[in-house]
Amino acid sequence: MAVFVLDKQKRPLMPCTEKRARLLLERGRAVVVRLAPFTIRLKGVRAEVPKGKKAGVHVGRVAVRRTGSFNIQTQGGTVRGISYRHCRLLQRADGYGYSFQPKPNTEEARRAA
Repeated sequence: MAVFVLDKQKRPLMPCTEKRARLLLERGRAVVVRLAPFTIRLKGVRAEVPKGKKAGVHVGRVAVRRTGSFNIQTQGGTVRGISYRHCRLLQRADGYGYSFQPKPNTEEARRAA
């Protein structure tokens, strides 16, 4: 069963698995919003860079570069070349929308044909 996910601004994201939701909750990266349907809200997608030219906390969409470092697209622009050591994964999304459709009963399928 899928768990509904909201971002920091309470906008819907792609659903995740129960296991991923459990891990996010245990690690303190998400909070429960409602129980029926079970929905969680992420606390932030973040890269904490302690020092240097790109020091600070960057939150946004992550893109992988050929060099192995990341680009982070934030609301203020793109931050390029962030090391993997500073990034934390909160939610995976591949850009596709998924929905669950019940399989038709074999008798109903025969009647429809």
